[in-house]
Amino acid sequence: MKHIDIDDVTQEPHPMGVNQDRRVVSDALDADDVAVLRFDLAPGEQFSGGLHTHHDQEEVFYVLEGTATWDVGPDPDADHAEGHASERPETEEVTVEAGEVVRFPPGQFQCGRNKSDERVVGLAVAAPGTQHDWEALESFAPCGGDCDGITSHGVRQPDAEGMVVYCNECGTELQVA
Repeated sequence: MKHIDIDDVTQEPHPMGVNQDRRVVSDALDADDVAVLRFDLAPGEQFSGGLHTHHDQEEVFYVLEGTATWDVGPDPDADHAEGHASERPETEEVTVEAGEVVRFPPGQFQCGRNKSDERVVGLAVAAPGTQHDWEALESFAPCGGDCDGITSHGVRQPDAEGMVVYCNECGTELQVA
């Protein structure tokens, strides 16, 4: 057993700068088979770096304080082939209040944020594993290359210089510190 105080867990802001108080609880507990992160979001901050999915993980978010808002894509369909989406999926807005929990299966696009004027505190739990299969992560972002508009992007595993986000359409890369 390992027991910690959340205040003793180091703050590790998201590499894309979308939040400041993000604590990787599973690392502090030496967990291998589940990822647990605690977020304390100021108004305007996000849980992650935009609309994305984990093709290899399901995620559960428990809102402890405040009201969080998610853009949620359609439920993934078993008939869809594995691989990258060709266009940004349509989303609906879902509000999750303190004391409520929301689950996203592998392959469902989502982006959670604090759209309120108050702080939002929440836990994210993802399984299996604490480490991403970075090839199974997909997000939608503006392309910095030849593509016009928002396109599907992949992510290479972060290293000492940050992570590389790349356009699945044209291959343009963006280094994120």
